[in-house]
Amino acid sequence: MAAWASSPDMLIATRALMGIAGATLAPSTLALIRNLFHDDRQRATAVGIWTAGFAGGAVVGPIVGGLLLEHFWWGSVFLINIPVMALLLCLGPLLLPEFRDPKPGSRFDLLGALLSLVAVLAVIYGIKTTAEHGIRWAGAGSLLAGMTAGALFLHRQHTTRNPMINIALFRTRWFNVPLLIDALATFAMIGFSLFNWQFMQLVLGMSPLESALWSLPTFLVMPVGIALAAGTAQRIGKPRVMTAGLLVVAAGYVGLTVIRSDSGILHLVCALTVVSFGIAGVAAVVTDVILSAAPPERAGAASSLAETSAEFGGALGIAILGSIGTAVYRTQMESRAPANLSAEQLASAEGTPGGAVDTARNLPAGTAEALRNAAFDAFTHELRIAALLSAVLTAGGAVLVARLLRPSPTRPADLAPAPDLGRAPRDAVAKGRMNSRCGVARWGRNQLGRFVWITSAGRGCR
Repeated sequence: MAAWASSPDMLIATRALMGIAGATLAPSTLALIRNLFHDDRQRATAVGIWTAGFAGGAVVGPIVGGLLLEHFWWGSVFLINIPVMALLLCLGPLLLPEFRDPKPGSRFDLLGALLSLVAVLAVIYGIKTTAEHGIRWAGAGSLLAGMTAGALFLHRQHTTRNPMINIALFRTRWFNVPLLIDALATFAMIGFSLFNWQFMQLVLGMSPLESALWSLPTFLVMPVGIALAAGTAQRIGKPRVMTAGLLVVAAGYVGLTVIRSDSGILHLVCALTVVSFGIAGVAAVVTDVILSAAPPERAGAASSLAETSAEFGGALGIAILGSIGTAVYRTQMESRAPANLSAEQLASAEGTPGGAVDTARNLPAGTAEALRNAAFDAFTHELRIAALLSAVLTAGGAVLVARLLRPSPTRPADLAPAPDLGRAPRDAVAKGRMNSRCGVARWGRNQLGRFVWITSAGRGCR
């Protein structure tokens, strides 16, 4: 349907249908991983491979898409996915095990789904409308409607017998904070991707295939970042790996805050490679922490929330960074655009850099060159502002993780899921001290000589 879409509205509708279908796939895969791998190390490895699968798709997708657009009609980028889905439909029932919620009588919360959809769409539309036209009734009304729908959605999740989101999952920081970090990282990554692709294709004049090939290093480092993060997390702890990864991401964005329209491709690619390396490590560890914080029977809810936070963060990134960038570009063009443009030409040039390039094709050589230079400089300034905001957000996320997920000698219950003592029964402890206070934990050794966490509860404690 998308390949033969006859209008932008039809294409958007078919893309929305793909989004709904894709939103059922990713959480299901994570839920299967949570139920298949109960050992922490095995699950961390499985999540790392899962994340690398996404990174591999990100490597292949732009290159294949660029090749198709170079030699075939644009609809081919949609048709290429049909054999992959056909293969999944044939092999999935044969190879994938089934896990169901043991709770009897569970039903899908259709009203909750509709309320959440209205909340997201209305808030994003309100943000974009306000950024484009200023504070007006349409934008303000949309924001108010979205927040109202969001409040009704939360109320329903507290009161209905079959909620979409299990509110009990949010009682631990080891679920809340990684969920927020997932949204922040995706906010910056997806939101900024709008700018780097336009920089390569508009400012540097690359074709879709050339820009995809130059983006290859940024994707190839992702498996390296995933593997390094997974291995390091076992030694220094997942919170420290998350903090370090977010700081690496922030450093990459800082490198982009000084880029110029004549900086060339190497500056952009090197900085984006640093960003991708950091985000890959953060993504693998964050997903593992979110899944580990939920019991197996809630794996579906936890994985869907992880995917929802990432998708919502990406949607907000496109809306907010895109809207701020548009406002910055328009302000810059008002002072940089050549003075001899007509009102219609000026409006087109101030809309988008692509509009400025199209307008320049019909102008005299001198004016066209001046307009392109003004548009490229204004767009590069827009890119620097987006990079600065992304750096601040990711650095703030690093501070948040460092402060809220600090290792504690007592491992209080509100900071981490209850430890599994099934493999280290009390009579197997050869060394280590137990304290009679409630909730106190100490390092001890089991019969195999391994260090384990031993918790104790005093008399009268629950």
